[in-house]
Amino acid sequence: MRKLLTVGAFLLGAAQAQSSQGATLTVITHDSFDVDKKLVAGFEQANNVHVRFVKGGDAGEMLSRLILTRRAPIADVVYGLDNSMLARARQADLLTPYKSPNLAKVPAADRLDDAGLLNTVDTGIVALNYDRAYFQKAGLALPKTLDDLKRPQYAGLTVIASPATSSPGLAFLLATVNHYGEPGAWTWWREARANGLKLTRGWSDSYNKEFSRNGGKYPIVLSYASSPAAEVFYADGYDAAKLPAQAPTGNLFLPGSTYRQLEGVGILKGAKQPALARKFVDFMLSGPVQADFPTRMWVYPAASGVKLDPVFKFAQEPGVPAVKPEITANPQRLVDAWVTNVLRR
Repeated sequence: MRKLLTVGAFLLGAAQAQSSQGATLTVITHDSFDVDKKLVAGFEQANNVHVRFVKGGDAGEMLSRLILTRRAPIADVVYGLDNSMLARARQADLLTPYKSPNLAKVPAADRLDDAGLLNTVDTGIVALNYDRAYFQKAGLALPKTLDDLKRPQYAGLTVIASPATSSPGLAFLLATVNHYGEPGAWTWWREARANGLKLTRGWSDSYNKEFSRNGGKYPIVLSYASSPAAEVFYADGYDAAKLPAQAPTGNLFLPGSTYRQLEGVGILKGAKQPALARKFVDFMLSGPVQADFPTRMWVYPAASGVKLDPVFKFAQEPGVPAVKPEITANPQRLVDAWVTNVLRR
């Protein structure tokens, strides 16, 4: 009996020690995720938890990884899946519904899912950017349509992240299908590739390596309408009170090239820490985090009433055509068709 009591006391002590150290909450994100470490530390302290972040590649790569590991989930929470990927995540039965009370601050039109599979954290507009200095030096007029990008004078000037592995790439694909229809979109993609359109694995490769502004050779890049604001913000000597007349990059809002992206956070099925996962979803929609995101990831906060840095005057918000429901219903089918009709032709 004494031996049993001793063993019991040992196990109780071990459990208490483990409890005092707190649980671990694993959050998988796309590679561009960034949030103030002090905010994360505050969440950890308030909830007696250690948050472990796992970078999952670009959002498309991350989704594929989550689908492959869905029987043995590699995280509790996922951030960075968007409205172009929700249908595939739903079909794969990846997510557990949870509607954060903080969704009350998000306009109804920007809520990703009525069931709460994904709670909208931020919004952005996928758009083509251009390097002003390149076009000024070359004396080349800016293209006015997507078809212009197939013309000889724009040969080899554009870089885009692949729709098969990148969320902005997929968004751009959906925009072109919405604009041209499927046969017309496949024709545009084939002819643009024949004219030197470069495809990369993800946004980081396109923007940070291949874009002429950052040392690459392509002066047109698929990015976001807020990217020119980021260029100003990160320039030497940035002063919000003394903004320049224009950003070094600009947006090309060519018809059929823009897409309104809604990024969300959700709880993975089989999460080991479901209660803490729900708290983290609430955290991502909290006021401090919503205010922190814009000048870190260059997106718009989903919650209404968040004050933005003055530099966001360079982040244009054009009218974006609504995408037909049949296009967003099964984006993976369109990716497969793109591979067949563009890459393999």
